[in-house]
Amino acid sequence: MNVTPLTAWIEGIGFLAPGLPDWPTARAVLRGEQPYTAAPSVLPIPAILPPAERRRASRVIKLTLAIGFEAAANAGADVATLATVFTASGADGHNCHALCEQLASDDRQISPTRFHNSVHNAAAGYWGIATKAMAPCQVICAFDASFGAGLLDALGQVVVDGQPTLLIAYDSEYPEPLHSQRETPDCGGVALLLTPERTARSQARITLSPTTAAADELLDSDLEALRTTIPALRSLPLLSRLARGEAGAVCLDYLAPMQLRIDLQPC
Repeated sequence: MNVTPLTAWIEGIGFLAPGLPDWPTARAVLRGEQPYTAAPSVLPIPAILPPAERRRASRVIKLTLAIGFEAAANAGADVATLATVFTASGADGHNCHALCEQLASDDRQISPTRFHNSVHNAAAGYWGIATKAMAPCQVICAFDASFGAGLLDALGQVVVDGQPTLLIAYDSEYPEPLHSQRETPDCGGVALLLTPERTARSQARITLSPTTAAADELLDSDLEALRTTIPALRSLPLLSRLARGEAGAVCLDYLAPMQLRIDLQPC
């Protein structure tokens, strides 16, 4: 099968996961400069939102705004101009739990806030409110392959439309009893600002092509556990190479038997 590889440049990175509150911390851990210490994810208050929306913001909203703005700030980009791709394996776990509890009770009147936060594109909606962005926005779900699907879509937009695109991949935990069926331990995510051309801020060039090779794993057992239990963190092998400034290829999980090969060339 002849497939044209997709190529773009990474200009900004945002990251948040259990024990890793931002990209500089994650980069230091991935480089081996400091040990990984497990801790609950710390979600910043989204001060950019108007007060009413800030009060309603769920964990997913706080997560996506934090990593999206970190990636944009890292690249010196204007968030209002960026096309976006939001991708997650599910929706807001805590909100889903609350809705199920309400529907299982005698009072099945769902609050409007709960309802509008329940849809899969809620994070994209809050992003639009916060940034006033009018650029194209895609919202994707592919279960455990959601990071790969989002990366494919974002790279496609960069290549075809020739415009900078911000990929925001994220996941949230579910409380019990859903947690026993979907054992995501906490929320976490990554944001990558991808551009069609190299600039002074470019950090690396990535080229994506299909493969059937097994996905790369991480040697650190705690980080490998994050990779396998939080779908957005299937990105960690790529981020590990980025953190260390290493050229080469990594393989990421996608929809078996197809996997994604990423050839990385740091700037």
